[in-house]
Amino acid sequence: MNRHKVETVVHGIFLVMGLITIACVLMITIYLIIAGIPAIREIGLIDFLFGTEWASTAADPRFGILPFILTSIYGTAGAILIGVPIGFMTAVFTAKVAPFKVRMIIEEAVSLLAGIPSVVYGLVGMLVLVPGIRKLFDIPDGASLLAAIVVLAIMILPSIINVSLTALEAVPKEYEEASLALGATEIETYFRVSVPAAKSGIAAAVVLGVGRAIGEAMAVMMVSGNAPNMPDSIFQSVRFLTTAVASEMSYSSGLQRQALFSIALVLFLFIMLINALLNSLMKHDKEG
Repeated sequence: MNRHKVETVVHGIFLVMGLITIACVLMITIYLIIAGIPAIREIGLIDFLFGTEWASTAADPRFGILPFILTSIYGTAGAILIGVPIGFMTAVFTAKVAPFKVRMIIEEAVSLLAGIPSVVYGLVGMLVLVPGIRKLFDIPDGASLLAAIVVLAIMILPSIINVSLTALEAVPKEYEEASLALGATEIETYFRVSVPAAKSGIAAAVVLGVGRAIGEAMAVMMVSGNAPNMPDSIFQSVRFLTTAVASEMSYSSGLQRQALFSIALVLFLFIMLINALLNSLMKHDKEG
């Protein structure tokens, strides 16, 4: 009887924690909608989303955020294209190939990367990466979309490696033993048996990486140049959706402040859309 009561209490605690999480998401959603809709109504949805000029402090202000949207898309896509293969291969090597001592070193390094604050990534990028890009490509300023992509790719590595590593370790050993018994090589077994068996976990790692890349502000602000330009080149100084909000919120007022909340609403919906799409693809793969 006592055990039953304990289980009931624990179940109730878990239920309350889950409801609190849902309530937090709902409150954030409602607040962003209430704060962001007025500016969109005044500026116009088309002009706001597809306008190519952002001049919020000008005498005749412009509030077009298309450059920020495209920059966020390009930056996230570039970081994923670089970070996912590196993180995935590192996870496979660590889980299946690396000797014990090498594995311990890699895991410690990944843990250290995960614990480094965003501002430190931005500082190192500003002092090392930006001058390096300027000298390597002989351009006037190395603070660019390319620098932001590189920094984001490094920052998402811990999430991708740790989650993928956990998923690979959860694959039953019997799968690999059966594959080896049938004559497959170790490499074939890892990539044709272990990886497919862990694909849901690896997909979750990609989702976390996308979320980290889209939501990062401080580091990319320090290395991207933070200029509201169209991302016509990877060497162009640009501004992301997150950095647009972070860089102007402290001195904004009136319609400018409302427009920043509208940017936050667009970013929020953008992240929700990507998560829903990736989760839908994962669900489809499981059903298939």
